[in-house]
Amino acid sequence: MGRDAFVEWEQRFGHNETGMLDRLQAAAARRERITRDDLHAIAEEYGRPVAAVAGAAGFYADFAGAHGTRHVRICAGTSCFVSAGDHTVPLAEAALGVQPGHASADGSVSLAAAYCLGYCYASPTALDGHTPITGPDLGDRLLSPEHPVAAAPQIPYHNASRQAVTLAGLTGAEDSWQVWPQIVTTGSPHAVRAEVALAGLRGRGGAEFPVADKWQAACRNPAPRFVVANGDEGDPGSFCDRLLLESDPDRVLEGLALAGFATGANRGVVFVRSEYPIAVGRMQAAVEAARAAGHLGTGVHGSSFDFDVEVVQGAGSYVAGEETALLHAVQGLRGSVRPRPPYPTESGLAGHPTVVNNIETLTAVPWVLRHGGNTYAQLGNKVETGTKLVCLSQRFRHPGVYEVEFGVPLRYIVDTLGGGLKPGYTLRALQVGGPLGGFLSPDDLDTPLLAEALAEAGVSLGHGSLVAIDDRVTARELLRHVWSFAAAESCGTCTPCRVGTRRGRELVDLLPADAENTLSQQENLLDVMGAGSLCAFGRGVSAAVRSLVRVYQDELRTGGR
Repeated sequence: MGRDAFVEWEQRFGHNETGMLDRLQAAAARRERITRDDLHAIAEEYGRPVAAVAGAAGFYADFAGAHGTRHVRICAGTSCFVSAGDHTVPLAEAALGVQPGHASADGSVSLAAAYCLGYCYASPTALDGHTPITGPDLGDRLLSPEHPVAAAPQIPYHNASRQAVTLAGLTGAEDSWQVWPQIVTTGSPHAVRAEVALAGLRGRGGAEFPVADKWQAACRNPAPRFVVANGDEGDPGSFCDRLLLESDPDRVLEGLALAGFATGANRGVVFVRSEYPIAVGRMQAAVEAARAAGHLGTGVHGSSFDFDVEVVQGAGSYVAGEETALLHAVQGLRGSVRPRPPYPTESGLAGHPTVVNNIETLTAVPWVLRHGGNTYAQLGNKVETGTKLVCLSQRFRHPGVYEVEFGVPLRYIVDTLGGGLKPGYTLRALQVGGPLGGFLSPDDLDTPLLAEALAEAGVSLGHGSLVAIDDRVTARELLRHVWSFAAAESCGTCTPCRVGTRRGRELVDLLPADAENTLSQQENLLDVMGAGSLCAFGRGVSAAVRSLVRVYQDELRTGGR
């Protein structure tokens, strides 16, 4: 498969501006839909073909439907699905009198479905403009917007590690911007990379690639270079990045600045999903404050190093969390996955070497450099060092974000930290790592929080979300939910994923009748998706569905519970 033609256009003519998504969002906010005149005006402003702008406008969920004066996004993510079944979207439809993707006749209200809004600890959830509404009375509160809306509960967070690393700022153990001034004036990029390598720090976005190796790979290629903070935390069930972006944005920026210094990158980008509007505003405010304090800009703290950051808001795409798709999104292109090699460290933004690190990853960097890589490596496991943030969903007695060390058993997280399920519910399955992570049965909870051990159990850690599935959710309902998510969020670039996800959703409707034949057809479909999909999305869907079938095989074959 060849390169995207508009990516080639960007590299040939040098148009690498990052403001086009903002312009499209502004156009969508002014009127019900983006018009042809809008597309032509934006294309002329950015010197791009109209087709490139139209392609982006047609790709992202935020531009797909009508926008009324009051725009409501209703969450259809896994935790909301578990807490309210398939009733969240119908509740919103009944309360607002419109269907998803449409606006009322007078344009006063519109509705859109989203697969996660980051309130999985208090689901079900909707965003009424930028105002979150959570809880079981969601429908009534949407019906009466003139009544005062109670503030959404803050994300509960707890340190369960010997040392708070990623949560160090939130727990009051450390202040931000304590490491950066010294490193940028007296340190060396090589020493920073060496310390991070000694720590054994790996990416926390799911791939777990060694951070120092990625930084070193970028350094092998000529400047200019870029560093990008991936704040597109799209896995339904995960909300730790939202916690960090909203509540500790300075530490995120400090980690990004250190990554820039380590790689010789003079420009950084923080990409934040549009489903986190509060996070977007707080990151923008943090960047302005950092500039005013001298942490960003020309000759930072009197050094010879220049570094500045901008914040780019996404427009609604799960696949844009994949690093090559994210880099397309940053430039206002369709968020389609690009074949690799070349990797972004060789050819990323506008064809220049680019390092993409997850928010949680970057937030750990200041701690590593302040306390030393060896101290960090003493935490966790010899192979997988350090700590991980895990997110527990609404069904747990004690939902929230917990910082734990690698190697702890899942049972400790589920039963001791989470307190098991709320009264009246029995754990039937545990979704690990979001829709592409997979499902475990209650008998699998002695599995340690280690990538290899989880892979052997048939799941992947991903962002670290743990969504409790209780025994009131049927196997068929859950399977339909997974396939529906996959069909809605596939970017459509490759045929196995584009067609396979839709066919998988169709097969669910044939269950439980002729179950053996239907499950056999599904297995063949999963083989094709696993082998032929361009990126990890299609392969992840294949693995996740197989894990679900393993946990629920008797129910899927008989239609029972």
